[in-house]
Amino acid sequence: MRRSLLAATALTCVALLASTPAAADLAQPSVVSADPVDFTPHVLDGTVWALAVVGDTVVVGGSFTRVQDSERKTTYARKNIFAYGLRDGVVSAFAPQVDAPVYALTAGSTDTVYLGGSFKTVNGATQRGLARVSVADGARVAAFEAQINWGDVRTLNARGTHLYAGGTFSSINGVKRAGLARLDAGSGAVDAGFDAKLSAPGLTRTRVEHFDITPDGDRLIAVGALLKVGSVSRTQIAMFDITGAAATVTSWYTDAYKPACMKGFDTYLRQVKFSPDGRYFVVASTGRASSPTKLCDSAARFETGGNGKHNPTWVQRTGGDSLYAVAVTGSAVYVGGHNRYLDNPYGSDSKGPGPGAVTRVGIGAISPSTGRALSWNPGRDRGVGVRAFEVVPNGLIVGSDTDKLAKEYHGRIGMFPLS
Repeated sequence: MRRSLLAATALTCVALLASTPAAADLAQPSVVSADPVDFTPHVLDGTVWALAVVGDTVVVGGSFTRVQDSERKTTYARKNIFAYGLRDGVVSAFAPQVDAPVYALTAGSTDTVYLGGSFKTVNGATQRGLARVSVADGARVAAFEAQINWGDVRTLNARGTHLYAGGTFSSINGVKRAGLARLDAGSGAVDAGFDAKLSAPGLTRTRVEHFDITPDGDRLIAVGALLKVGSVSRTQIAMFDITGAAATVTSWYTDAYKPACMKGFDTYLRQVKFSPDGRYFVVASTGRASSPTKLCDSAARFETGGNGKHNPTWVQRTGGDSLYAVAVTGSAVYVGGHNRYLDNPYGSDSKGPGPGAVTRVGIGAISPSTGRALSWNPGRDRGVGVRAFEVVPNGLIVGSDTDKLAKEYHGRIGMFPLS
């Protein structure tokens, strides 16, 4: 067990995390340790849905009411959001009052963090679905005035002077935007020229479940309940050129997600992350269906470059168990959900694991080049599943709905350090 982070990496960590928030996950030279650090605090109820790092502070969002220090001696009232020290795990006084779950977080400039979720008020002020608060004292930044009309915000990414938001909303500040919008990072004003024109004919509503942006800021990949971008067909996944004033759909597309999984899913895609160099991305999916040919309950790598139709470079199948979260570090692709196995294309709930399957309970690591499971196997209590990964220069933070990582007690949050 590890009592503290290596001193040699601490200054590097602070320097890197204090820089402008980047898109895509950070690169790491090796797979993280399977032994979590001991100093992370514990969330005692509910689910951790989102993580963000501002300077050397970890901000945690979700649906919960109580938090405990790492030694389980002091309990704090923290509703849906709290913060702790990246290097020491100390729970901070940061405690903005948010009246409903926080599903998305992204670091802002000048020690602030953006919140997305289903909330309607922040610190008693009306601020539906979107807000910006100070990490120092939890005060709401009143100058940021963005509000959604209904639904929720599920994914956020701050990039320079822009804030990108995705979710189930159909307008922000009275401006029509179906599921995806670009805002002014300071005021929250909707970017008038940036309209992805997403639609989902025949489905209940258009929804962006998640998106990511390449490290160079040129491309955005979005997944969710979507079938069209303007007049162009795009089934569950679409790539945009975001270098200009408009959201320009690229010629990149795939038909891999056209086949249906279990009836009732308007989308079975849950997260997407670019590699640190932006050359490829990985999609994590649910679907409640095992198949050696479909992409239900899988992780799949696609190449970013090239025009026209793309097929996956590889597919990692669980055999019918959902994957909800993915992180890509160059040395590994981490996946989390309520999986029991990886390398299991021929397995199923009714028949058990198929030939070649390896046990990976609740969490696992995949080779970025081959798509096969790596030997890393800490395990975790399955629950519903991992909901958030946050890659930091010296580790991997995990947020979920259970309290065991690597057979140790870690209440809904933990961190695997670099070896």
